[in-house]
Amino acid sequence: MDYPNDQSPGAPVRSGIPEHGRIPKYYAVKAHIAVLIEELGEGGLLPTERDLAETYEVARETVRQALRELLLEGKLRRQGRGTVVAGPKLEQPLSLASYTEGVRRQGRTPGRTLISLDRFPCPQALAAEAGLTRGEPVWHMERVLLADDERVGLESTYVAVTRVPDLDRDFDPDSSFYAYLHDRLGIAFGDADERIETVLATPREALLIGTPPALPMLLIHRVSRDTKGRPLERVRTLYRGDRFSFTAHLGR
Repeated sequence: MDYPNDQSPGAPVRSGIPEHGRIPKYYAVKAHIAVLIEELGEGGLLPTERDLAETYEVARETVRQALRELLLEGKLRRQGRGTVVAGPKLEQPLSLASYTEGVRRQGRTPGRTLISLDRFPCPQALAAEAGLTRGEPVWHMERVLLADDERVGLESTYVAVTRVPDLDRDFDPDSSFYAYLHDRLGIAFGDADERIETVLATPREALLIGTPPALPMLLIHRVSRDTKGRPLERVRTLYRGDRFSFTAHLGR
């Protein structure tokens, strides 16, 4: 199999074209639109479905299928009644760094909107997973994650009340929880276990994040401990699959 000289290492091999050379019509249109996206640049307005169908001499449904995939991949986004070229995805490091730090490193402004802050007895399932005691008081804090005021994720944090007794009084929910633990309470993160999977958002989650329920999400489960190995937090975070990618440095 020939390897194109201009093939990007991160792109599908042979641009995703099978060896037999037969590709679906929508995929050919998608490839043409991808070139157009590069020419237009971020924020550029895409021609209408009708105009694209006439340009590439295909049915409008063929164009719609190509656009749907490009929207799901985060290369395009809806704006009003039109479709524009999206900006690059946010790169979030797989590390003990906070969401705030990751977003700021890319020149974006992080933010959060508090949905709820509740206190309740720790159920058995949470106690077993997070190393807590069944029945002990825990906080549950749910926040929508923002980047330049764009909703990009949904975060649920569970933490024992004994670790952060005044969370409802002296914590700004728009700020970094990690910074609060470190700067106000002198608690440092030691290590954490993470698990990543792809899911679809529930109707409630999609409404809070402002996305279609069919949009793939990246779901991260994290159980964190402090420097003495004591349980600290259990976090469930949904990230928009069209707006995020994750990076990690691996060593031997």
